[in-house]
Amino acid sequence: MTKPIEAEGLVRSFGDLRAVDGIDLSVDAGEIFGFLGPNGAGKSTTVRMLVTLLRPTGGVARVAGFDVEKEPTAVRRSIGVALQDAAIDPLMTGNELLKLQAVLHGLGGKVAATRCGELLERVGLTAAGDRRVGEYSGGMRRRLDLALALVHTPKVLFLDEPTTGLDPTSRQAVWEEVRSLNDDGTTVFLTTQYLEEADQLAGRIAIIDGGKIVREGDPTTLKEQVGDPTLRVELADTVMADTAAQVLAAFGETRPAREGRLAIGLAGGASRLADVVRALDDQGVHVAHIELDSPSLDDVFADATGRRLEGAEAEPA
Repeated sequence: MTKPIEAEGLVRSFGDLRAVDGIDLSVDAGEIFGFLGPNGAGKSTTVRMLVTLLRPTGGVARVAGFDVEKEPTAVRRSIGVALQDAAIDPLMTGNELLKLQAVLHGLGGKVAATRCGELLERVGLTAAGDRRVGEYSGGMRRRLDLALALVHTPKVLFLDEPTTGLDPTSRQAVWEEVRSLNDDGTTVFLTTQYLEEADQLAGRIAIIDGGKIVREGDPTTLKEQVGDPTLRVELADTVMADTAAQVLAAFGETRPAREGRLAIGLAGGASRLADVVRALDDQGVHVAHIELDSPSLDDVFADATGRRLEGAEAEPA
């Protein structure tokens, strides 16, 4: 059976810059596939090639069984797309936009009206259907954008950073809708820079950095491969940073950490935590904050790239 999304050696260059550098992708039917990476890593460029908005510089990609270069019209008929920078006319109502989308996809009047009503209910916007979109909150706009992408019942749904800028409550609402769509059999390709989002939703993820895929697999396995839990230490006085680093090096391998912190993979886990505290105290190192965390996707990203994913600590609990 043809997979919903396949790419082999996919490349996109802008002059001398290789934004996407020979990546391979394979997404199974009915899964949520997370595409994780920082801004500028090549996530959105990859999506734009897969949805036929950009032509690949090299390689081959097939979506819903169709070649994105040779059969772009067939690809577009088969997919739904909700891009991060989607333009929605603020002067139109939610109902009007959905009906316009239905007409563009060739749905008849009665069918379109029924479908639009169903979608507004599905994304929780029935009461706001006749309000102008300019009055919608950010979360309502994202949910409307999701409904617009579903008008023609696509086989594959592309979501490009669907919750960027949303408050935690709106983000949870979008997550629930994505899960519901997937439960109904929709294959979802989700790009995100939010670690928690990928961990919560995706059955498999790929991490892209510098245009290359640096890790791929299911989140649980990737986290297990990191190994020991991460001990993070924030010092009361950064003058003692070198001394603290020497002390910590005796307890585990140094890991990337954000500015003002030190981190190691603590061999032996929680059973060694008291030993670490005593060793730091013996050397006169005053600790402002210390925490021990099981491996996370941020640790996976750090292990693969040598740095932390910007903004990961700002994720809601």
